[in-house]
Amino acid sequence: MKRFTFLTIIIIAAIVVTVSSCDSKREPGKIYMPDMAYSRAYKTYVKLDSSFTEDSSELGYKIFFNRKPVDSTIKRGELFPYPYQNDSIGYKMSATVKDPLPTLSVADSAEASRLFNINCGICHGTDGKASGPLAKGGKVGGIKDLTSAEAVDMADGTIFHIMTYGQNNMGSYASQLDRKQRWMIVQYVRTLQPKAAADSTATAKK
Repeated sequence: MKRFTFLTIIIIAAIVVTVSSCDSKREPGKIYMPDMAYSRAYKTYVKLDSSFTEDSSELGYKIFFNRKPVDSTIKRGELFPYPYQNDSIGYKMSATVKDPLPTLSVADSAEASRLFNINCGICHGTDGKASGPLAKGGKVGGIKDLTSAEAVDMADGTIFHIMTYGQNNMGSYASQLDRKQRWMIVQYVRTLQPKAAADSTATAKK
């Protein structure tokens, strides 16, 4: 009798499992330990559930997750961080920083031109000669002529420093342009300058 009851229970359990796992051909079957099968994905500003915390004092009691990248890491394909601060020493040292990008390809040059016209052209003008709408309208003063001797003699790293932190009436463009895009614009600015034009003419004559 006990054996019959035991077998009956096993058969009923098997039927229940079979029916519950195959109740619909359009739905996946039941998953054992779903947290092991699927990771918890969070959008940037979604509120965390009770098992997570952004308070470091709760370490050991909850899972700490502050949505920030691990210290001393950068995203794949990103250039290394700019090492200098926005102060007089950083500005001076920026002249020692070399452009990490190779010479731009035709496609990258076109993209650099587009980025320059969108972000810089409104003040500096598409030709770099401080001829943009804001400069001509007189609403913003002190706009630098990027084709001037001062700009030609300025180091690549210093131009990058100014785009990163801003200077005088010009604000920072670090939030609008990533590091690679800023370096691309540095190279594009060089193509607008007389020195670059003279070098191109000399190369063409050869």
